[in-house]
Amino acid sequence: MNPMTNVKNVLKLSERELTGNSKTSWHDQYKDSAWIFIGGMPYDLTEGDIICVFSQYGEIVNINLVRDKATGKSRGFAFICYEDQRSTILAVDNLNGIKILGRTIRVDHCEQYRAPNADMSKIDELTAAVRTEGCAPVAPKEEILKVKQEKEHKENKRKHKEKKRKKKKKKKSKRTESDYSSSE
Repeated sequence: MNPMTNVKNVLKLSERELTGNSKTSWHDQYKDSAWIFIGGMPYDLTEGDIICVFSQYGEIVNINLVRDKATGKSRGFAFICYEDQRSTILAVDNLNGIKILGRTIRVDHCEQYRAPNADMSKIDELTAAVRTEGCAPVAPKEEILKVKQEKEHKENKRKHKEKKRKKKKKKKSKRTESDYSSSE
């Protein structure tokens, strides 16, 4: 699809959402990713320039300005990871379709983006963690605790059933032995 058509479609979606009484947003399907895609950028923009523009909607924790391997020049698109996923919604809604240095940029969500694997020995611990784990929102502690408790409950249930089964088997084997000894 033509990038400009894509920009217009996203703007229409946002407009329709504002006028409708829907309880959910089209952004909800991207709630597990804090990454956004930026396309159609001027080739002479640097990472610093992109951060200046996009940091107005949240703290940027990772940026990948895609460059040509041979020349090192920008290819005109990038991926950004925000600290908070809600910042992606603000960036997509407010920066999609704006003009930077005469070029209309496209800003959209990325559902399953992972930062490229670089030489991990040359990067700091935080960057390495972001690249391996991603920077999507982490489940709240209560939710993690609830899942942990459910697992423990299932494990206890399984152990109880196993114990019951062994007891029944032992009882059955005693009966069999007593039947065998009484028949002699």
